Amino acid sequence: MDGGPVTVLVVDDSGPKRYLLVNWLTRAGFVTVEAENGTAALERVDREHIDLVVLDVRLPDMSGFEVCERIKEAHPSIPVIHVSAHAVDVVDRAQGLTRGADAYLAEPIEPEELVATAHAVLRYYQARRRAEQLAERLAALADATVEMHATPNFVRLLEAAASGAARIFNAPAAVVAETFDGDCLAGVAADPHTPATIVPWVVDDTGVPIGTRVRVDEPANWALAGWPDGDTVTVAASRLREDRAPLYVVVPTATQTVRTPVLVQLAQAVASAVEAQRSFDEEHRIAVTLQRSLLPQRLPDVVGLDLAVRYEPASAQTEVGGDFYELVMLDGHLLVAIGDVAGHSLHAATVMAELRHAVRAYAVEGHQPGVILDRVNELMRTLLPTELATICVLLLHPPTGLVRLASAGHLPALLSRDGRVEFVTQSAPLLGVRAPRPPDLEFVLPAGATLVLYTDGLIERRDATIDDGMAALGVAATRVDDDLDDFCRRLLVELAPPEIHDDVAVVAVRRR
Repeated sequence: MDGGPVTVLVVDDSGPKRYLLVNWLTRAGFVTVEAENGTAALERVDREHIDLVVLDVRLPDMSGFEVCERIKEAHPSIPVIHVSAHAVDVVDRAQGLTRGADAYLAEPIEPEELVATAHAVLRYYQARRRAEQLAERLAALADATVEMHATPNFVRLLEAAASGAARIFNAPAAVVAETFDGDCLAGVAADPHTPATIVPWVVDDTGVPIGTRVRVDEPANWALAGWPDGDTVTVAASRLREDRAPLYVVVPTATQTVRTPVLVQLAQAVASAVEAQRSFDEEHRIAVTLQRSLLPQRLPDVVGLDLAVRYEPASAQTEVGGDFYELVMLDGHLLVAIGDVAGHSLHAATVMAELRHAVRAYAVEGHQPGVILDRVNELMRTLLPTELATICVLLLHPPTGLVRLASAGHLPALLSRDGRVEFVTQSAPLLGVRAPRPPDLEFVLPAGATLVLYTDGLIERRDATIDDGMAALGVAATRVDDDLDDFCRRLLVELAPPEIHDDVAVVAVRRR
């Protein structure tokens, strides 16, 4: 209705009177349609786009009051003006207004009075519709802002921003932003009901100032979505800092109101969320770099053995975690250790580093795995009395394959040979708990067999039990790839969720 032709339905059973009303309204610039009774009027309102109804009070099939009530029940945003050719009193006027009419005119009706009344009620409804639309858009903006800040990564953020823009403006929408690595991506939503997609997109940012600016552009310059025919696009560019690339929110121009307040607020909300995500990504990268620096930088070369490790940090965590592993040759034996300190923080990583170095130190002294764990446990209980950890330590003699293993509450190692798998289980208390320990396990790693140690991030999923995860690991490990690195990588692909919620460490040792 804003800015376009206004369609008025004139309802009156008198042909001459209907002719006069139509003539006056048409000369005033309105588009008019007619109905001669209440039934026909209700049918036209349901079938056609009507902006205003001029309705006689006396109709042959039902009263105008009833017609008004039914129109308001089905279409509360359509204003109704009652007109009456008969003498009316206060009761009639009050009844008409009480039952939903927006104005009541009684004869003699002057053309100027009818036109002025029509414009007055239309102005009110236009203002009300704009206010309702603004309230709906602001509520949708609040929902979209919460969704954007709750996303775990940059891609999901763009998807949430594009989908939110499409819902806010009930139209196609695109959001373009640059990742921390400098890649420019666009989230595109074809409509409010279709999930957003991500595509690469390049924008010339030359001359874009700090702040938020809005401009109208040709759809061909933003060929990301199926924009409405005959319309332009409105682009909001928001830039928070000189050293940051701007981001863009693109929507059809027909969806916008004067000064585009909601679009500006949306662009600023997206910019804030993107900046937070960029900072998160930068902190996460620093954290992962720190954690990797606490782990072995290279694997030993051992005659007769193939070694591989795989470590993946939690994808949705900024802080470093407590998973660790160790592989080192000591006095002709390969020391292998894998563990997990409770918690996920810089403190957990610090405890992890202390345990790893303690295991190495006690192993260098020549102790067997069970003694190593006893001494590490005493160290923890003395210096770190509130900490808990799981760990598995073994010594492997490469020429004979003899393995001596001790565990402290860690998940059982897996032995894979000739398409068969078995778990090497030892029930023992966690580190940090004072309790008797069982004797070390001794077994032989046969030629051609592979021993796999891992942390719980590999097999734990929110939609499955730990037993289900171990069963899935057993299935995946029945075949060991010729390249152990490929084998470890495949285990992560097949077993770990797409978004890793806990650190994952995998160590594989194969005896040739």
